[in-house]
Amino acid sequence: MVTAAEWARIRGGLRFGQVFEGTVVNVPRPGAIGIFVDIGLSVGGFVDAALLPDQSEDWPKEGTVGEFEIWWADSRQQVRLKPSDSRYLRHDFADFVERFRPGWPSDVGRAVRAPGPLSLDELQAAPRPHEPPANSP
Repeated sequence: MVTAAEWARIRGGLRFGQVFEGTVVNVPRPGAIGIFVDIGLSVGGFVDAALLPDQSEDWPKEGTVGEFEIWWADSRQQVRLKPSDSRYLRHDFADFVERFRPGWPSDVGRAVRAPGPLSLDELQAAPRPHEPPANSP
C-alpha cells in the first residue's frame, strides 16, 4: 500500500491506453472477479472479469507475460487494466465499449484525471444520454 500522496503522483503520470508489459500474478477465483497483474509500479494492476473472455479457461494464467493497457484509475490504489491481446478480451469487446464506455477511443492518450472522477463501477452504472436512469419505471 502506498501513501495517498504517492498514489496521486503515480496516477498523475498515467495515460488511458498506456501500455505496460505485465505478468499475471494471481487469478484468485477464475471466472469470478478478474486477474491481478504486476506492471512494475508500486501499486497493483487488475483486469476486471467483465473485460475477460466468458470462459475462465480462456483467461491468461498465472505467470503469463503480456501487454496491458490502462483502462481506469480512480481513488482505489490500483491501476485497472485491459489486455492488449484480443485473445484475452471478451469476444464482444467493441459492443461492450459502445455500451459502457463509448468515450474510450477519445480517452486513449489522455492523462488520467486527478482524484475525484467516477469509479469504473459508477461509470458503468451511469445511464447513457439516450437511456432512462436504471431506477426509472
